[in-house]
Amino acid sequence: MRKLGLTFLMMCLSLTAVLAQDYKNRINENESKVPQFTLPDVLTCNNGKKVKTIKDWETIRRLELLEIFSSLEYGRTPTEKIKVSYDLLSEDPNALNGKATRKQVLFTFTNGRKKIEAILLLYIPNKVNGKAPVFIGYNFLGNQSTTTEKPIFASPSMHLSEDPSSEVWIRASQKRRWPFEMIIDRGYAVATMFYGDIYPDLNGLRDYSVISLFSDYDKRSKNHDEWNAIGAWAWGSSRIADYIIDNESRIDGNRIALLGHSRQGKAALWAGAQDTRFKVVISNCSGCGGAALSKRVFGENVARITTTFPHWFCPAFNQYAGNEASMPFDQHELLALIAPRHLYVASAEEDMWADQKGEYLGAYYTKDVYKLYGMHGLDSPIPPAIEQPIHNDVGYHIRRGIHDVTNFDWTQYLNYCDKYMK
Repeated sequence: MRKLGLTFLMMCLSLTAVLAQDYKNRINENESKVPQFTLPDVLTCNNGKKVKTIKDWETIRRLELLEIFSSLEYGRTPTEKIKVSYDLLSEDPNALNGKATRKQVLFTFTNGRKKIEAILLLYIPNKVNGKAPVFIGYNFLGNQSTTTEKPIFASPSMHLSEDPSSEVWIRASQKRRWPFEMIIDRGYAVATMFYGDIYPDLNGLRDYSVISLFSDYDKRSKNHDEWNAIGAWAWGSSRIADYIIDNESRIDGNRIALLGHSRQGKAALWAGAQDTRFKVVISNCSGCGGAALSKRVFGENVARITTTFPHWFCPAFNQYAGNEASMPFDQHELLALIAPRHLYVASAEEDMWADQKGEYLGAYYTKDVYKLYGMHGLDSPIPPAIEQPIHNDVGYHIRRGIHDVTNFDWTQYLNYCDKYMK
């Protein structure tokens, strides 16, 4: 029996490898092979009428687009309120060599029968005039991965990871992505949480996510608009904003920037589209299902992402796998929902998987909506040169290097927020 089990496991691994190579073979990274496509006009309503005023946008077209993304890509975010309580686990007023106050706050989400816990790691600058603006963003490997400081509490859902003993989970393993001292020195607070505390990032773990707390939860639901991980992560970002606005008197709740990298860039855009309290929304290398235009079918595509990560999107999104041409929407319309707040999209030169040009065009085609508000979008459909950032009301840069978050990225985000949030 044991030998049979091992044989079956090897067959599964072999099939997985074949499927992975098949998808790799079907990934287009050649600009000359991008298909001809037509983007839907972001300012044309479902009835064919053209949006001409801010009122038309805010009362008609914006609501139509929110419905499209709720029903066809990310799923429908419930309006039901889930009770959340906060417990201060630790506070150090001399963190980062006295530059900041560090707090660790336990969030407990409950429906009265079940609870889900998450820990927020928060740094607040000690020397700032008035209240500090703040960056909110998830981390990928636990709060302890973001800093060498001690003690940092382990995130509650760490045990659900594929291999929590792996060296990648060790302290400060992703410190390079979280230059806390740089951020504090610029006068900003920063709040981060392990994204797995909100929804563990493995298929089949919905029972351990915040989604399971809602009264209509059905882990077997196949509803076309059933929300999944990206929707849950977006919801969680708004709950972090709730806490900061209601409980942190040294932080300015009217100046919140939301930053997301990769899959969290997708979630940040969806959160920013729904929650207008985020005054700056930053997408870092978010690719397919994020800032990149799906109809370009370049890099990671809908077929690959919905097969590899079936727990990210709502079931309705699967119908566009290998069929992007039939999509009645595209990601520029998601990005346009950030207006009139500020939007920043960033790419990396070697990150072909995320389709750098598609990310730029996703931001570029928001220009007509920003123009409605008298704001300045991106001027040209041709992307800028490497490391030549654009800091209009819609910002963009592409830097050297790979799929990551670097000091160059953070420098641009801080400069941009200095311009629009200070």
